[in-house]
Amino acid sequence: MICAIYKSSRKADTYLYLPKRDDFSKVPQPLMEVFGTPQFVMILPMVKIKQLANADLSKVTQELSDKGYYLQLPPPTEDLLKAHRRTLGLQD
Repeated sequence: MICAIYKSSRKADTYLYLPKRDDFSKVPQPLMEVFGTPQFVMILPMVKIKQLANADLSKVTQELSDKGYYLQLPPPTEDLLKAHRRTLGLQD
């Protein structure tokens, strides 16, 4: 299985994985509207990949098979104020 990866033109660090290049037919229209114009990044041969940097390989493969796409969202940003308060032993 190969995988085409696109980055969002509207949402930073947001990527869309597709099992076929330029085939967005399985992606819901509301998602495409929020995602913006897809910008092609690369083709990955999934059989040669052992792990992905910011996504679970088995989840990506499963969703590509089940849904026909996988959406990778950026990791949540850390609340630095809460982290600082924890280091001081203060409650949130």
